[in-house]
Amino acid sequence: MSLYALQKAIYEANRDGAVMTRYRADPRAFADGYELSAEEAGALSRPDIGLLYVLGVNGQLLMHFAAACGYEWDAYINAMKHGLEAYGSVREGLYATKGAR
Repeated sequence: MSLYALQKAIYEANRDGAVMTRYRADPRAFADGYELSAEEAGALSRPDIGLLYVLGVNGQLLMHFAAACGYEWDAYINAMKHGLEAYGSVREGLYATKGAR
């Protein structure tokens, strides 16, 4: 897993309008610019907020990224809940469930 690279991609998109514009123009090409697993690149490209959460993306980064991708607050919360239902416990990072995998 390359959680650091995944969070770096999201951080850079959040912080720089030109980077977010590049993401929006071609999410898959944007994801390919980082050392991500196929699962991470797919989640970033769609974007699948629930899977990004389960993969361990920090909530502060994810919240701003989701908003930039058009998610309203309730949709963001529901996406994370759906992610837990669909993909299981948070795997890495601050919100990881002990013993989850």
